[in-house]
Amino acid sequence: MVKLKTTKNNRSVDVFLEQADPKRREDSQVILDMMREITGEQPAMWGTSIIGFGSYHYKYQSGHEGDSFLTGFSPRKQSLTLYIMPGFSKYESLLNKIGKHKTGKSCLYINKLSDIDLSILREILEDSYSSMIKKYK
Repeated sequence: MVKLKTTKNNRSVDVFLEQADPKRREDSQVILDMMREITGEQPAMWGTSIIGFGSYHYKYQSGHEGDSFLTGFSPRKQSLTLYIMPGFSKYESLLNKIGKHKTGKSCLYINKLSDIDLSILREILEDSYSSMIKKYK
């Protein structure tokens, strides 16, 4: 069985964020506070570079299973990466209004928070978290 690299651990979120570039750290603090408020959860490190909130257990038809966070982010060097676990299919109209960003399968990439509308980001995060709770809890 494959061992997952991105698992919850006891590393310090604060120590991890102290290592980030000052502007990235400032933006990360805003996201950290927003996610903490939305989820009511305390942040935890997942792997070496992801700050996650909450957790759920998944199991695929293939038999592969594991645990992951319900929402989270990573202050990567190239961009602030936010994990929108349900994906983006239902957020197309909001993404059209959010500002400068890129997306991957479940990743929202933002260069800096001043590039986007934080109220729209909050709306996406609230709905995403709620969707994950309904599906997995």
